[in-house]
Amino acid sequence: MGLLTFAALGGGVGAVVAAPVVLGVVGALGFTSGGIAACSYAAGMMSTAAVANGGAVAAGSTVALLQAVGAAGLSGTATAAVAGAGAGVGAGVGATVGWLAAIII
Repeated sequence: MGLLTFAALGGGVGAVVAAPVVLGVVGALGFTSGGIAACSYAAGMMSTAAVANGGAVAAGSTVALLQAVGAAGLSGTATAAVAGAGAGVGAGVGATVGWLAAIII
């Protein structure tokens, strides 16, 4: 298989895998559909943001954005953006694998 084949395969895999991975990471941090999980990294972020803003989390802040993603998932536009970024990363990884395979084999 050639370099472009590896890049295309990597890009396809990256595009398909990126959005579920992002949602999984957001959930693992503690931003869930039921709110911010107690004793999680998200709880620490929320506490820090609240202290910095006088007791409330500012609308549009990173904590607010991640909680919205955790509660409702990604919008169509955000899913497309994440898939595009995943495709780019996957294509880069695939091309690197193809290049290394050409050197080794």
